[in-house]
Amino acid sequence: MQDDKKYVLSIDLGTSSVKTALVSVYGEIAGSEFSQLKYFLYPDGGAEQDPRQWCSAILTSTKKLISKNLVAPENIVAVSVTAQWAGTVAVDKAGNPLMNAIIWMDSRGSEALKEIFKGFIKIHGYPLFRLMKWMKLTGGAPGFAGKDPLCHILWIKQNKPDVYKKTYKFLEPKDYINLFFTGKFVSTYDSILLYWVTDNRNPSHVVYSEKLLKMTGINRAKLPDLIKATDIAGTLKDEIAAQLGLKKETPVIASTPDVPCSSIGSGAVRDYEGYLYVGTSSWISAHVPFKKTDVVHNFGSFPSPVPGRYIILSEQQGAGNCLAWLRDNILYHKDELIMEESVPDIYKVMDKNVERVAAGANNLIFTPWLYGERTPADDSHIRASLFNLSLDNTRDDILRSVYEGVAFNSRWLLEPVEKFIGRPFAHLNFIGGGANSDVWSQIFADVFNRKIRQVKEPIYANTRGAAFLAAIALKYITPDDISRFVQIKDEYVPNPANRAIYKKLYKEFLKLYHAQKKACARMNSK
Repeated sequence: MQDDKKYVLSIDLGTSSVKTALVSVYGEIAGSEFSQLKYFLYPDGGAEQDPRQWCSAILTSTKKLISKNLVAPENIVAVSVTAQWAGTVAVDKAGNPLMNAIIWMDSRGSEALKEIFKGFIKIHGYPLFRLMKWMKLTGGAPGFAGKDPLCHILWIKQNKPDVYKKTYKFLEPKDYINLFFTGKFVSTYDSILLYWVTDNRNPSHVVYSEKLLKMTGINRAKLPDLIKATDIAGTLKDEIAAQLGLKKETPVIASTPDVPCSSIGSGAVRDYEGYLYVGTSSWISAHVPFKKTDVVHNFGSFPSPVPGRYIILSEQQGAGNCLAWLRDNILYHKDELIMEESVPDIYKVMDKNVERVAAGANNLIFTPWLYGERTPADDSHIRASLFNLSLDNTRDDILRSVYEGVAFNSRWLLEPVEKFIGRPFAHLNFIGGGANSDVWSQIFADVFNRKIRQVKEPIYANTRGAAFLAAIALKYITPDDISRFVQIKDEYVPNPANRAIYKKLYKEFLKLYHAQKKACARMNSK
């Protein structure tokens, strides 16, 4: 087909790296490039990145990709950006950042919430009447952990009043990159969600709510105008098009952040089809035909990037970052005790070590809350642990316990999600870097007692999803076409021999959270 020659420059801005890819309008990956990113963590719960580094890394990796001549520049029909969600970039009228971006791990805004959480009648810690207003209009409410952009803005307002005063617009990371490309200050119905100031009752027409703006104290003038994820945000600036060797006026699609974007790239686009994402963080999601909220477990269904649809949003903090922590701080910590360089494919080596250990890691349990948790418990103070460690345990046991601990944590979320949709998942499509691991795929199948479908090229789910949104925007495909363009590499069914040990350890895993949460709150409160 002639359309097979049409490609999208698809950009996935993560926390630790940026990935640029050339993806056909039917989801085929022609090639990609990666650039590493730095982030900064502070003792007071702060987590920041330099947005200028994002732009520099995107330009560098894109130039390198285009220079490979994999695709003729005239056949690149659009640019589509997805990015880490729940970040905040304060920019002036010229689009220049006024400070580092506050990213999704930042919890400094939790104190700033206290003012708007005041009230005598409370339910689950929220003032009743404000919660009712939030639930009615948005479908949810800001989390107590203080990690939503609303909390970032309130923190800036209280602690950096000069920055707040100078801010022309507060933008999500994805919307900041779109601004960098086009000069347009816009956001999307799905991207703006975690500001908690929009009326989401009609997923096809999301608007700012004057009541919520007044309640939260956010100035509407400092927020971007809203468009759909499948709208065109603008066209590439001439100077950027020239730098990259792309056509002038190449359209830049509004697109969507990583969590909703992965739903598109996973292929699970029909109602009640589930998918599991494991990258730096993790989540379980599905499209559903209704707006609903689970206040107890801190998730709900919200406007999808697919126009007129709802999607479950339920992010967890600890996943692939637990393996990175193990790699960088335990196995290959560069001090006088160990001098060799990291093995290039260290995660494949880890997989082999994990395969040597029987299910259950010899009764060792890892809880993956290295930087708190969001769902199903909104707790910024909880921290990770290795429980039941003994002289009999080996490094391989520890490795397997990390894999299993992430799976236990995801199952903790699976149960309320399945209750939310009113049915068990027949299977879950598995995407993200974690889905490259065959042994982890099997562990998830055994712990969940559900079939796991390992998507082919799973690390490209977000870039593929962004490309699909561009293809929808430019009328190459419809949302209903997506599932047939996503290939499944392998399927993993639960191993009955492992059910007893995982059932036993999962019960203990849940008890560990309740046993540790008060101590962690005492030790980690500001």
